[in-house]
Amino acid sequence: MPELPEVETVANGVHERVGGQRIVSVWLSSKPQTFKTPAAEMAAALEGRGIERVRRVGKHIVFDLDRAQDSPADSSSSANIQPVSVQPVNVQWIVHLGMTGRLLVSSPDVPLPAHTHAVLGLSSGRELRFVDPRRFGRLAIHSSATSDDAASPAGFQGPGREPLAIALPEFQALFRGRRLAIKSALLNQSLLHGVGNIYADESLFRAGIRPKRMAGRLRRAELERLHGSVQSVLREAIALGGSSVSDYVDADGVRGFFQLEHKVYMRTGQPCLVCGTAIRKIALGGRSTHYCPHCQR
Repeated sequence: MPELPEVETVANGVHERVGGQRIVSVWLSSKPQTFKTPAAEMAAALEGRGIERVRRVGKHIVFDLDRAQDSPADSSSSANIQPVSVQPVNVQWIVHLGMTGRLLVSSPDVPLPAHTHAVLGLSSGRELRFVDPRRFGRLAIHSSATSDDAASPAGFQGPGREPLAIALPEFQALFRGRRLAIKSALLNQSLLHGVGNIYADESLFRAGIRPKRMAGRLRRAELERLHGSVQSVLREAIALGGSSVSDYVDADGVRGFFQLEHKVYMRTGQPCLVCGTAIRKIALGGRSTHYCPHCQR
Protein backbone atom coordinates (compact mmCIF):
# COMPACT_ATOMS: atom_id res chain seq x y z
CA MET A 1 0.00 0.00 0.00
CA PRO A 2 1.39 3.45 -0.86
CA GLU A 3 2.64 5.25 2.23
CA LEU A 4 3.12 8.93 2.98
CA PRO A 5 5.99 9.64 0.52
CA GLU A 6 4.24 7.85 -2.35
CA VAL A 7 0.93 9.59 -1.68
CA GLU A 8 2.70 12.96 -1.38
CA THR A 9 4.45 12.37 -4.72
CA VAL A 10 1.19 11.45 -6.47
CA ALA A 11 -0.70 14.40 -4.94
CA ASN A 12 1.98 16.89 -6.00
CA GLY A 13 2.10 15.46 -9.50
CA VAL A 14 -1.67 15.55 -9.93
CA HIS A 15 -1.82 19.12 -8.60
CA GLU A 16 0.70 20.23 -11.24
CA ARG A 17 -1.54 18.81 -13.95
CA VAL A 18 -5.08 19.63 -12.80
CA GLY A 19 -4.82 22.48 -10.28
CA GLY A 20 -6.98 25.43 -11.36
CA GLN A 21 -9.08 23.40 -13.78
CA ARG A 22 -12.83 22.87 -13.60
CA ILE A 23 -14.61 19.52 -13.53
CA VAL A 24 -17.04 19.56 -16.46
CA SER A 25 -18.22 15.95 -16.41
CA VAL A 26 -18.13 12.95 -14.08
CA TRP A 27 -18.38 9.24 -14.91
CA LEU A 28 -18.37 6.62 -12.15
CA SER A 29 -18.31 2.86 -12.49
CA SER A 30 -20.89 0.47 -11.07
CA LYS A 31 -18.53 -1.01 -8.46
CA PRO A 32 -20.09 0.23 -5.21
CA GLN A 33 -17.31 -0.87 -2.85
CA THR A 34 -15.07 1.79 -4.38
CA PHE A 35 -17.36 4.62 -3.24
CA LYS A 36 -17.80 5.67 0.38
CA THR A 37 -20.17 8.37 -0.90
CA PRO A 38 -23.07 7.24 -3.15
CA ALA A 39 -22.15 7.65 -6.80
CA ALA A 40 -25.00 10.03 -7.66
CA GLU A 41 -24.20 12.25 -4.69
CA MET A 42 -20.51 12.25 -5.56
CA ALA A 43 -21.14 13.17 -9.18
CA ALA A 44 -23.46 16.01 -8.17
CA ALA A 45 -20.89 17.36 -5.69
CA LEU A 46 -18.01 17.24 -8.19
CA GLU A 47 -19.50 18.44 -11.45
CA GLY A 48 -19.00 22.15 -12.11
CA ARG A 49 -16.47 22.69 -9.36
CA GLY A 50 -12.97 24.04 -9.79
CA ILE A 51 -9.96 22.22 -8.37
CA GLU A 52 -8.17 24.72 -6.16
CA ARG A 53 -5.54 22.43 -4.72
CA VAL A 54 -4.52 18.76 -4.58
CA ARG A 55 -2.60 17.75 -1.46
CA ARG A 56 -1.88 14.91 0.91
CA VAL A 57 -3.41 14.36 4.35
CA GLY A 58 -1.98 11.20 5.91
CA LYS A 59 -2.39 8.48 3.28
CA HIS A 60 -5.28 10.32 1.60
CA ILE A 61 -5.21 12.59 -1.45
CA VAL A 62 -7.45 15.62 -0.87
CA PHE A 63 -8.89 17.71 -3.70
CA ASP A 64 -9.90 21.12 -2.33
CA LEU A 65 -12.79 22.32 -4.49
CA ASP A 66 -14.24 25.78 -4.97
CA ARG A 67 -17.89 26.62 -4.30
CA ALA A 68 -19.99 25.69 -7.30
CA GLN A 69 -22.40 28.39 -8.40
CA ASP A 70 -25.40 26.35 -9.44
CA SER A 71 -28.35 27.88 -11.22
CA PRO A 72 -31.86 26.59 -10.40
CA ALA A 73 -31.93 24.89 -13.80
CA ASP A 74 -28.65 23.11 -13.10
CA SER A 75 -29.77 22.06 -9.64
CA SER A 76 -33.02 20.46 -10.83
CA SER A 77 -31.56 18.51 -13.72
CA SER A 78 -32.38 15.26 -11.91
CA ALA A 79 -35.24 14.63 -9.54
CA ASN A 80 -33.10 12.08 -7.70
CA ILE A 81 -30.08 14.34 -7.11
CA GLN A 82 -30.17 17.02 -4.46
CA PRO A 83 -28.68 20.38 -5.51
CA VAL A 84 -25.18 21.18 -4.35
CA SER A 85 -25.32 23.57 -1.42
CA VAL A 86 -23.96 27.05 -1.99
CA GLN A 87 -23.84 27.70 1.75
CA PRO A 88 -20.38 28.45 3.23
CA VAL A 89 -19.06 24.89 3.31
CA ASN A 90 -15.81 23.31 2.26
CA VAL A 91 -16.28 20.49 -0.24
CA GLN A 92 -13.39 18.11 -0.80
CA TRP A 93 -12.93 14.99 -2.87
CA ILE A 94 -11.04 12.38 -0.86
CA VAL A 95 -9.08 9.65 -2.65
CA HIS A 96 -7.45 6.71 -0.88
CA LEU A 97 -5.29 4.68 -3.26
CA GLY A 98 -5.57 1.42 -1.32
CA MET A 99 -3.20 -1.27 -2.57
CA THR A 100 -3.21 -0.66 -6.32
CA GLY A 101 -5.04 2.63 -6.94
CA ARG A 102 -3.63 5.16 -9.41
CA LEU A 103 -4.64 8.65 -10.54
CA LEU A 104 -3.87 9.26 -14.22
CA VAL A 105 -4.25 12.44 -16.25
CA SER A 106 -4.89 11.44 -19.86
CA SER A 107 -6.18 12.65 -23.20
CA PRO A 108 -9.73 11.41 -23.90
CA ASP A 109 -8.49 9.54 -26.97
CA VAL A 110 -6.27 7.30 -24.83
CA PRO A 111 -8.20 4.04 -24.23
CA LEU A 112 -9.51 3.63 -20.70
CA PRO A 113 -7.39 1.17 -18.72
CA ALA A 114 -9.12 -1.88 -17.32
CA HIS A 115 -10.44 -1.36 -13.79
CA THR A 116 -11.12 2.35 -14.27
CA HIS A 117 -13.69 3.43 -11.67
CA ALA A 118 -13.89 7.21 -12.11
CA VAL A 119 -13.31 9.63 -14.97
CA LEU A 120 -13.46 13.40 -14.41
CA GLY A 121 -13.62 15.46 -17.59
CA LEU A 122 -11.64 18.68 -17.13
CA SER A 123 -11.92 22.15 -18.62
CA SER A 124 -8.51 21.63 -20.29
CA GLY A 125 -10.01 18.83 -22.37
CA ARG A 126 -8.06 16.16 -20.51
CA GLU A 127 -9.40 13.53 -18.13
CA LEU A 128 -8.50 12.59 -14.57
CA ARG A 129 -8.93 8.84 -14.15
CA PHE A 130 -8.95 6.66 -11.04
CA VAL A 131 -7.78 3.12 -11.82
CA ASP A 132 -7.73 0.38 -9.18
CA PRO A 133 -7.51 -3.32 -10.14
CA ARG A 134 -7.98 -4.71 -6.62
CA ARG A 135 -10.63 -2.18 -5.56
CA PHE A 136 -9.19 -1.52 -2.08
CA GLY A 137 -9.07 2.21 -2.88
CA ARG A 138 -11.87 4.51 -1.79
CA LEU A 139 -13.46 7.70 -3.12
CA ALA A 140 -15.57 10.02 -0.99
CA ILE A 141 -16.94 13.54 -0.68
CA HIS A 142 -16.15 15.40 2.53
CA SER A 143 -18.17 18.51 3.41
CA SER A 144 -17.63 20.75 6.41
CA ALA A 145 -18.47 24.25 7.56
CA THR A 146 -15.91 26.92 6.75
CA SER A 147 -13.77 28.32 9.53
CA ASP A 148 -11.97 31.64 9.89
CA ASP A 149 -9.98 30.27 12.83
CA ALA A 150 -6.50 29.34 11.62
CA ALA A 151 -6.01 27.24 14.76
CA SER A 152 -9.10 25.16 13.93
CA PRO A 153 -9.02 24.63 10.17
CA ALA A 154 -12.12 23.19 8.56
CA GLY A 155 -11.98 20.27 6.20
CA PHE A 156 -10.65 16.74 6.17
CA GLN A 157 -8.03 16.28 8.86
CA GLY A 158 -7.20 12.56 8.75
CA PRO A 159 -7.22 10.12 11.67
CA GLY A 160 -3.96 11.05 13.45
CA ARG A 161 -1.11 13.53 13.73
CA GLU A 162 0.96 14.62 10.72
CA PRO A 163 4.44 13.00 11.01
CA LEU A 164 6.24 15.78 9.14
CA ALA A 165 4.74 18.55 11.27
CA ILE A 166 4.48 17.11 14.78
CA ALA A 167 6.84 18.71 17.30
CA LEU A 168 9.07 16.59 19.53
CA PRO A 169 7.08 17.06 22.79
CA GLU A 170 3.83 16.01 21.11
CA PHE A 171 5.60 13.09 19.42
CA GLN A 172 6.96 11.85 22.74
CA ALA A 173 3.53 12.23 24.36
CA LEU A 174 1.92 10.00 21.71
CA PHE A 175 3.78 6.95 23.01
CA ARG A 176 3.76 7.65 26.74
CA GLY A 177 2.29 4.68 28.60
CA ARG A 178 1.58 2.71 25.41
CA ARG A 179 1.76 -1.01 26.12
CA LEU A 180 2.43 -2.11 22.56
CA ALA A 181 5.49 -2.58 20.38
CA ILE A 182 6.92 0.64 19.00
CA LYS A 183 6.63 -0.74 15.44
CA SER A 184 2.90 -1.35 15.99
CA ALA A 185 2.53 2.12 17.51
CA LEU A 186 4.16 3.73 14.47
CA LEU A 187 1.69 1.90 12.21
CA ASN A 188 -1.31 3.04 14.28
CA GLN A 189 -2.89 5.63 11.98
CA SER A 190 -4.86 7.17 14.85
CA LEU A 191 -1.50 8.23 16.35
CA LEU A 192 0.56 9.15 13.28
CA HIS A 193 -1.15 9.02 9.91
CA GLY A 194 0.85 8.16 6.84
CA VAL A 195 3.65 6.00 8.27
CA GLY A 196 3.49 2.42 6.96
CA ASN A 197 5.57 -0.74 7.04
CA ILE A 198 8.47 0.45 4.91
CA TYR A 199 9.13 3.72 6.69
CA ALA A 200 8.52 2.34 10.18
CA ASP A 201 11.26 -0.25 9.61
CA GLU A 202 13.65 2.27 8.09
CA SER A 203 13.01 4.87 10.80
CA LEU A 204 13.55 2.37 13.64
CA PHE A 205 16.83 1.28 12.06
CA ARG A 206 18.11 4.84 11.85
CA ALA A 207 17.06 5.44 15.45
CA GLY A 208 18.76 2.23 16.63
CA ILE A 209 15.57 0.90 18.23
CA ARG A 210 14.33 -2.70 17.99
CA PRO A 211 10.79 -2.93 16.63
CA LYS A 212 9.53 -5.12 19.52
CA ARG A 213 10.50 -2.62 22.24
CA MET A 214 7.46 -1.45 24.21
CA ALA A 215 6.58 2.07 23.11
CA GLY A 216 5.80 3.30 26.63
CA ARG A 217 9.22 2.23 27.92
CA LEU A 218 11.36 4.09 25.42
CA ARG A 219 13.54 6.77 26.95
CA ARG A 220 13.11 10.41 26.01
CA ALA A 221 16.43 10.37 24.14
CA GLU A 222 15.33 7.33 22.14
CA LEU A 223 12.05 9.00 21.19
CA GLU A 224 14.00 12.11 20.20
CA ARG A 225 16.12 10.01 17.83
CA LEU A 226 13.00 8.31 16.48
CA HIS A 227 11.25 11.64 15.91
CA GLY A 228 14.21 12.84 13.86
CA SER A 229 14.58 9.60 11.93
CA VAL A 230 10.88 9.41 11.00
CA GLN A 231 10.97 12.91 9.58
CA SER A 232 14.32 12.52 7.79
CA VAL A 233 13.34 9.18 6.22
CA LEU A 234 10.01 10.53 4.99
CA ARG A 235 11.56 13.70 3.54
CA GLU A 236 14.31 11.77 1.76
CA ALA A 237 11.76 9.33 0.34
CA ILE A 238 9.60 12.19 -0.95
CA ALA A 239 12.65 13.74 -2.63
CA LEU A 240 13.30 10.42 -4.40
CA GLY A 241 9.69 9.92 -5.49
CA GLY A 242 8.83 7.23 -2.93
CA SER A 243 9.58 3.50 -2.89
CA SER A 244 8.52 1.22 -5.73
CA VAL A 245 8.44 -2.26 -4.24
CA SER A 246 5.12 -3.37 -5.77
CA ASP A 247 2.65 -1.54 -8.06
CA TYR A 248 3.45 2.05 -7.10
CA VAL A 249 4.18 4.63 -9.81
CA ASP A 250 3.85 8.41 -9.71
CA ALA A 251 1.45 10.62 -11.70
CA ASP A 252 3.61 10.13 -14.81
CA GLY A 253 3.73 6.36 -14.40
CA VAL A 254 7.36 6.55 -13.19
CA ARG A 255 8.69 4.36 -10.40
CA GLY A 256 10.23 5.87 -7.28
CA PHE A 257 13.85 5.43 -6.22
CA PHE A 258 13.92 5.33 -2.41
CA GLN A 259 13.90 1.51 -2.45
CA LEU A 260 17.55 1.84 -3.50
CA GLU A 261 18.19 3.50 -0.12
CA HIS A 262 16.50 0.87 2.06
CA LYS A 263 18.77 -0.31 4.86
CA VAL A 264 16.60 -3.11 6.27
CA TYR A 265 13.22 -3.36 4.51
CA MET A 266 13.06 -6.44 2.23
CA ARG A 267 16.77 -7.16 2.87
CA THR A 268 16.26 -10.36 4.90
CA GLY A 269 19.51 -12.32 5.26
CA GLN A 270 21.60 -9.67 3.56
CA PRO A 271 24.45 -8.02 5.50
CA CYS A 272 23.64 -4.82 7.36
CA LEU A 273 25.12 -1.91 5.45
CA VAL A 274 26.51 -0.52 8.72
CA CYS A 275 27.82 -3.53 10.68
CA GLY A 276 27.58 -6.53 8.33
CA THR A 277 25.20 -8.53 10.55
CA ALA A 278 22.50 -10.42 8.64
CA ILE A 279 19.18 -8.56 8.55
CA ARG A 280 16.38 -10.45 10.27
CA LYS A 281 12.70 -10.67 9.45
CA ILE A 282 9.98 -11.33 12.00
CA ALA A 283 6.19 -11.08 12.06
CA LEU A 284 4.91 -8.37 14.37
CA GLY A 285 1.23 -7.52 14.60
CA GLY A 286 0.65 -9.46 11.40
CA ARG A 287 3.18 -7.37 9.48
CA SER A 288 6.61 -8.37 8.18
CA THR A 289 9.26 -6.50 10.13
CA HIS A 290 12.93 -6.12 9.23
CA TYR A 291 15.76 -5.07 11.56
CA CYS A 292 19.45 -5.42 12.36
CA PRO A 293 19.98 -7.35 15.61
CA HIS A 294 23.30 -5.59 16.20
CA CYS A 295 22.53 -1.95 15.34
CA GLN A 296 19.07 -1.90 16.93
CA ARG A 297 18.74 -2.32 20.70
